Amino acid sequence: MGVVGKTAAEIFDSVRTLTQTGALAPGQELPTVRDLAATLDVNRNTVSMAYKRLVTAGIAITRGRLGTVIRKQSGPGEQEGSLPGSPLADLGGGNPNPSWLPDVGAALARKPYRPRLYGEPTVDPELDALARRWLTGDCPEQFKVNLTHGAVDAIERLLAAYLVAGDKVAVEDPCFIGSVNTLRTAGLHAVGVAVDTQGMQAEALEHALAQGAQAVIVTPRAHNPTGCSLSAIRARKLRAVLARYPHVLLIVDDHFSLLAVSEYHDVIRPEARRWALIRSVSKMLGPDLRLAFVASDEQTAQRLRLRLAPGTNWVSHLLQDAVGACLSSSEVAKQIAQAREGYAQRRELLATALAAQGIAVTSPADGLSLWLPLPESSQPIVLALARHGWLVRGGEAFAVQAQAHGLRITVSTINEASAQAFASVLGYVLGQR
Repeated sequence: MGVVGKTAAEIFDSVRTLTQTGALAPGQELPTVRDLAATLDVNRNTVSMAYKRLVTAGIAITRGRLGTVIRKQSGPGEQEGSLPGSPLADLGGGNPNPSWLPDVGAALARKPYRPRLYGEPTVDPELDALARRWLTGDCPEQFKVNLTHGAVDAIERLLAAYLVAGDKVAVEDPCFIGSVNTLRTAGLHAVGVAVDTQGMQAEALEHALAQGAQAVIVTPRAHNPTGCSLSAIRARKLRAVLARYPHVLLIVDDHFSLLAVSEYHDVIRPEARRWALIRSVSKMLGPDLRLAFVASDEQTAQRLRLRLAPGTNWVSHLLQDAVGACLSSSEVAKQIAQAREGYAQRRELLATALAAQGIAVTSPADGLSLWLPLPESSQPIVLALARHGWLVRGGEAFAVQAQAHGLRITVSTINEASAQAFASVLGYVLGQR
């Protein structure tokens, strides 16, 4: 195997080099602490410290009595979005309806641009005031506001502020693809927490936290991919569980916010120590407006600002002006309300068409998509639908630990004719199974 070294640091570097050169392959078991200590003629504690550092760095994983093995370095996995140039009718991209996005240029034209210089506040005062009006009452008082480049960027920064590679993070299972990829690239371990029609299950969260999860990511409304939202009762149960683990970082990703028909039920306790509520604008204003509001406690806000300081990586004030102009516009507010109603109508339209074929999707649902659970792998269904001209997303891409057999069907641009046509094809395909 070729592991060398006399100190924990040297042994760590040796194993890391062996993995980088391919001499140690993913899944390959390392020698026991006792055996490697004897081989290198060092104290067992030295080897133990090296192994712990390898686990923390995401290079290896420990399996208790089964030993320590080299970890498989996962790739980025699947990505959200439509398939450019595809001849298929796209019901899988997870995109908003372009016709319901506001004219950002027109909104920005009504707000003259003022150049900002180094040293000015990273959050425009007018946008900060708007954010506070929006967020007040939905999280603990005395919160601080930061801006990030979208919700996924916020999650990545929040986790990096407190966690190190190898830490466990509790997430919904199935889980949003962007969150899963973020954890993988950061070397963090996703611990799946089952969901049902009322959102994340409290008993499953308790189990994940008892197993050592250091952070929790919760989607309160329009969970992607199932469309489920937290009920008031479930939110209270989650708060009770979280109260028993006050050290855990709680991240609430309210990505659908102004477009949701479901009520927002808060899971952040007033006395919570480490928390953040994220509200992005990509679904209502367009994915290219990479901005998310992050309300958080003082300590978390300070840690975020270390990486969002002037001159390094703050959110462009031109982008802030565009978002502020949109969210302050009565015309845009009407468009958002129309979009909220339109998405609800399309979800109902497709659910009704599918029900006529004897196909039941998860209900109630919010968001841009519907979720159809399947008893086995979705891939044969996905391929069969593609042969009939329809593109949908297989559920397995959203799996964390449990099997996520299902279809996520995006409703953003569907109409009555296409809903009926798709339901008919899907009914035929499922009938052939």
